[in-house]
Amino acid sequence: MRYAGGTVDGAHGKGIMPGLYFEDFEEGKLYEHPLRRTVTEMDNMLFSAMTLNPQPLHIDRHFCETQTEWGQPLMNSLFTLGLMIGISVNDLTVGTTIANLGMTEVRFPHPLFQGDTMHVRTQVVSKRESRSRPDAGIVEFEHRAFNQNDQLVAICRRQAFMRKRPVVE
Repeated sequence: MRYAGGTVDGAHGKGIMPGLYFEDFEEGKLYEHPLRRTVTEMDNMLFSAMTLNPQPLHIDRHFCETQTEWGQPLMNSLFTLGLMIGISVNDLTVGTTIANLGMTEVRFPHPLFQGDTMHVRTQVVSKRESRSRPDAGIVEFEHRAFNQNDQLVAICRRQAFMRKRPVVE
């Protein structure tokens, strides 16, 4: 047997998938993602509008300046969660994830503000082969997002259903 070396047949035909396969993940391995992102007022406004969230903590600067302890808008926490996981995708799972199975222990210990720059670290917490699908396994990641001052702004454990490396006969 030989392995297909990073290719997978998908809806768009055969192509190179840069994501890691189930076999590539090592428990305890830590990934420092090089991609960083400065978040903006537009990010906050668009995300809040698209999700029909009228919370003034995200969209009303005057309200935040005069009626909150923060004195400025907070980034929408679901945007923060999505960005944190999104930053990890290019390095770990693009094209090799079958599905996300769940997210647990989601916390936001410090606010993310407009103008902050987020960076992310991911650790492989555990992995196991699928009991129902011989071509897949489950990997649990812990994602941690930090602002430019290295303050932890978000943390989440994510369970992902991952493809195993295709075998070519």
